[in-house]
Amino acid sequence: MGLIWIGLVMGLVGTVAMDLWALLLNRLLGQGMPNWGNVGRWVAHLPRGTVFHDDIGAAEPVRGETAIGWVFHYGVGVVYGVLFVLLAGGGWLAHPNFLPLWLFALVTIAAGWFLLQPGMGLGNALSKTDTPWKGRIMGLIAHTVFGIGMWLPVALIL
Repeated sequence: MGLIWIGLVMGLVGTVAMDLWALLLNRLLGQGMPNWGNVGRWVAHLPRGTVFHDDIGAAEPVRGETAIGWVFHYGVGVVYGVLFVLLAGGGWLAHPNFLPLWLFALVTIAAGWFLLQPGMGLGNALSKTDTPWKGRIMGLIAHTVFGIGMWLPVALIL
């Protein structure tokens, strides 16, 4: 199996793990689910030249924005999986140590903190929300789950 395919599987499984984690937190603790419609709205406004919104909820709605958000979410997860495998190479695949993958998964939160969240009007690293530190910690935990999800298929299959 080529590096690209392995990375694709890793990113897909990692993203599914992250979504299952969100569902578990929702069912057990009543934590809200991610709003992929808002993400889709943000993505759909990018080609129109708007990267940063004061409030994505006040931006013009876009047809199919929830589907766009889900596709974007999984697309980014797959890109991260492929990027990691290409950076780590076959040597890592021969001995898939979790630590470098976990560090990579934690670093990927930077795109959310410094592009997506401010783009949707939430501020850098959720600074404009009521509980930014709670969101930041939950994001780091979710990205840890993403890393575990990316590592599992490699650890179990290779």
